[in-house]
Amino acid sequence: MRGTLVAAALLAPFAFLPAPQWLMGLPAGNAWRNTATEWIAGTAITLGVALTLAILSRGTPALWREGLATRAGLALDRRAPWVALAAAIAYAAVARLVFSGRPLTIDEILQHYQALIFAGGRLALPTAPHPEFFTAVHVVDHAGRTFTHFPPGWPAMLTPGVLLGAPWLVAPLCGAVAVLAWWWFLRAEDEPAPVRAGALLLLAFAPFTLFMSGSELNHAPTLMWLMVAAAALVQGMRAPAARPALALLAGLAFGAAATIRPVDALAFAIPAAAWYLARALREPARWRDALAAAAGVALPMALLLWFNARTTGHPLTFGYELLWGKSHGLGFHLDPYGRMHTPRRGVAQVSAYLLRLQGYLFEWPVPSLLAPLAALALWTRRLRAGDRYLLASAALLLLLYVAYWFDGLTLGPRFVYLLVPVAALWTARLPGAVRARAGAGLPLRVTMYAFVVAVAIGVALNVPLRWRQYASSLNTERWDADAAARDAGVHGALVLVRESWGSQVIARLWGLGIRRSDAEGIYRRVDTCILDRAVASLERAGIRGDAAWARLAPLKRDSARVVRSTISPDGTERVLPGTAYPPGCVAQVLADRRGYTHHMPLLLATGNGNVYARDLGTRDTLLLAQYPGRPVYLLTGTPAPAGSWRPPRFVPLRADSLLAAARAGDDARAGAPALPAAAPAPAR
Repeated sequence: MRGTLVAAALLAPFAFLPAPQWLMGLPAGNAWRNTATEWIAGTAITLGVALTLAILSRGTPALWREGLATRAGLALDRRAPWVALAAAIAYAAVARLVFSGRPLTIDEILQHYQALIFAGGRLALPTAPHPEFFTAVHVVDHAGRTFTHFPPGWPAMLTPGVLLGAPWLVAPLCGAVAVLAWWWFLRAEDEPAPVRAGALLLLAFAPFTLFMSGSELNHAPTLMWLMVAAAALVQGMRAPAARPALALLAGLAFGAAATIRPVDALAFAIPAAAWYLARALREPARWRDALAAAAGVALPMALLLWFNARTTGHPLTFGYELLWGKSHGLGFHLDPYGRMHTPRRGVAQVSAYLLRLQGYLFEWPVPSLLAPLAALALWTRRLRAGDRYLLASAALLLLLYVAYWFDGLTLGPRFVYLLVPVAALWTARLPGAVRARAGAGLPLRVTMYAFVVAVAIGVALNVPLRWRQYASSLNTERWDADAAARDAGVHGALVLVRESWGSQVIARLWGLGIRRSDAEGIYRRVDTCILDRAVASLERAGIRGDAAWARLAPLKRDSARVVRSTISPDGTERVLPGTAYPPGCVAQVLADRRGYTHHMPLLLATGNGNVYARDLGTRDTLLLAQYPGRPVYLLTGTPAPAGSWRPPRFVPLRADSLLAAARAGDDARAGAPALPAAAPAPAR
């Protein structure tokens, strides 16, 4: 059809060419040229081997059996629940063997933290007297309540896993249910058996699905709910009469997805709503479906709005808006980091997602989007209603993320994870499209063998590489603090977690009531020592909120000359060339060189009766007063040779020594002799 050809032609430049660089006025660069070289070489090898096998199969009947794909598809179709079970086992294996059964990224850790709050029977925790010691980048401390800025849907789903001691198993189960729902969708669409089998296997075992469903990111449950919604929608629409029960299920699933990832749910719910409305206008009896779907959406949304009202204070105010301001939302405006998000930047960002998807989706030597785009271009039959629904939802998803400022790259281009079912379906349709155009001859055989070769190379080479990459990263986040504290005999203690100097300064900005976006912006534009001393002055004077920001904002006047620090191992810190550092700032740089760790993963450390608080230097005396009589430890990192990692260590401290150091630190900050800040960092 002409429409599918146009869609393929529109997407191809953004999926294969260096559009992100061109749109931003930059040259293609070596990275894209290297990727293009790999694509060309991988495609040549795959097609070369496939062509050889196709030619050999003409004289060797054992290499080609007519009707084999149809028979295999029918057999697999009867065993789809077993495919889902195998997928669940694979996802669980990834969760344990690759991700150590732990939340590792910022989003995972903090949504798990919210699940711990829910598991304790609360919507939020009471805010600590000095939240800067305990808070994190996506944690909201508002009106005496502490909670994370994420919608509550995924933390609520994690809560039973937390209570049962197996939160790592929740996402694999969601992935398996998504596979079953996808099978239901394909049957409702009456796809041919070979296409149904191929699309089922591609969704279930695509490496992107495999790793995402083994993590605690919220994309696997979102996919699950939206696949349930799409299957119920299509099944109901194909029925000869109204099916309000199916419509209610679809609505509930759309609403549940909205409590996890509202933008993703919106992309799939708007075309569904248009479909229900159009059908009802043509067939008045179908208003029962439309109203049932609306009622289904309303229930989870009511719970979401109730959660907002009880936490942020207003049902329509989300945590991330309260924390970051309007700049966090969709649209073309200054983002929370002070950069202008424009339509050009948005299109460049989405193009980058498509380019990354070429590798992360299937991990084949051939670009992953080559097959689905080729199938779209070759398609000759009329699109089914379900096809139009999926394509419309995919297009709307891309358009919505054009208007979103953040670049979501975690385990792949996660913001377009919902394109996996669409890509799987059209990839599975490619052999049929080739047959329709060229018959059952050599082109079809080359296509089929190309799939076999691509899968074999991906499984043998590329997937193990990705497995090792993920399994060897984020070592500090994998570290079991509760077990380590138990082994070290640390019980009922106040544990001061030594973060980098820059991380301490940011936390202290939050403690002054500076909005997250303003704190991030000034931190990236001001010399860390200058900012540290300004913050200390405001802390001593008790100045907070807007008054504090009015004092800090003028510090950005030299932002054009500020550069990344070369004197500290924390490259996020900033230096104004020519600035002389007093002893207090030099001491902070030297402390960074001796080692530091991260406080945020310790939000999940709940054993041994320990309290883990961020070490904030002279302000630690506030904690000593809040937790009198506890033994005190410093938890700090140890520098390690490049490519290696050493676990953090517990160092016992004396409370009286901390008090003396605090008095000396105040004197140093007040104006000790200046020292140059140009000393190079030692080799690490």
